[in-house]
Amino acid sequence: MTNLLLQNVRCIDPARGMDETLDLAIRDGRLQPAGANTAGLPARDATGLIAAPGFWDIHVHFRDPGNPLAETTGSGARAAAAGGFTHVVPMPNTTPPGDSAQWLQEQLAPRDLPVTILPAASITAERAGKALSDLETLAEHGACAFSDDGSTVGSDELMREAMRRAKALGKPILDHAVNATQAGRGVIRKGPLSHALNLPVFPPEAETSIIARDIRLCAATQCRVVIQHISTAGGVALIRDAQARKIPISAEASPHHLALTVMDIQSNNGNLCMNPPLGTPEDRAAIRAAVLDGTISLFATDHAPHAQAQKAKGFPEAPFGVIGLETAIGVTWQAMVIQERMPLIDWVSRWTVGPAAALGMPPPTLAPETPANLVLIDPKANWTVDPTRFQSRARNCPFTGQALPARAILTIHNGNISSR
Repeated sequence: MTNLLLQNVRCIDPARGMDETLDLAIRDGRLQPAGANTAGLPARDATGLIAAPGFWDIHVHFRDPGNPLAETTGSGARAAAAGGFTHVVPMPNTTPPGDSAQWLQEQLAPRDLPVTILPAASITAERAGKALSDLETLAEHGACAFSDDGSTVGSDELMREAMRRAKALGKPILDHAVNATQAGRGVIRKGPLSHALNLPVFPPEAETSIIARDIRLCAATQCRVVIQHISTAGGVALIRDAQARKIPISAEASPHHLALTVMDIQSNNGNLCMNPPLGTPEDRAAIRAAVLDGTISLFATDHAPHAQAQKAKGFPEAPFGVIGLETAIGVTWQAMVIQERMPLIDWVSRWTVGPAAALGMPPPTLAPETPANLVLIDPKANWTVDPTRFQSRARNCPFTGQALPARAILTIHNGNISSR
């Protein structure tokens, strides 16, 4: 268990409204109260560094079971710890899919992992969208949420019943809001590359129509709903209006949708192929504004690893998805803290309080006498993204070669150093 004294560190704890510089002590893996005896603790000068509760990511893909070449639970967990995360929610679009108690038992099997795994289980059996999974049994065996991520439950009746049952279980629905019929074969939003390569276009209505549907069902059932990786200004406007009407719906902002737009796609690069695709500059501005004003209360990476050979196929053959755990801090810091001047306590909240609240769980905190779950951030790390040095097995990163400002330099999970 960790024994450490971080001297002169800026502690940011949104759960307690705390932002102050002090000495932060950890003894036997537990955070110590102010004035505690620090004799014998190894000291580290943390002047200029930031300590925050360990970050939570409620939207990751670890490809386990089914595709170990892209990622395993072990490699994904190491990538998460390297990125400053202590809690992650793996999605159930594995092979086989996460629709059974056995799958959950495998996800939650005791292992020496550097993060806490909180698996989401499939809304529908085999993620086929035809019949609901046994949500009650899945909740009993440890599902923290329900999602068919990677696809959308197309049936309104089926989704309404899923929300009704999830509400009774106290679990949220995490929805990949894409109307498959409207999206068609679309792989990119309308822009220079779609014209140059005559690529099938993914219209924004494919997202907004499902968000509008989910809002109606959410209002009827009062189930907590999180729209995953929101990408359109129209979707943001729908969420903002629904929240004004006290409907319990929220949305994730992913680092790539905060940082990039369709105008940044200058070549047939499969590492920029994702679902939903990058939006317009107006979409990005709307997502950033919603993060700033709290309409969007959480970040999530949608870490989606793929083998290099698959991504090398380019648009439109490459599978959807990008990795993001090890660049999340730097990308969101640059986009929101530097470019949008977001207060640091709010930025930390989007990685801590917001994700935990979406799951209906207590907020992460640096409160004394709790097990140490924290990230130490260097806001002036000034590093260049090189995926060959990542803990993830995958290399499909949209930020390769870019300079980023901030980075996690130490992560402590349940009192143990998990990455440094």
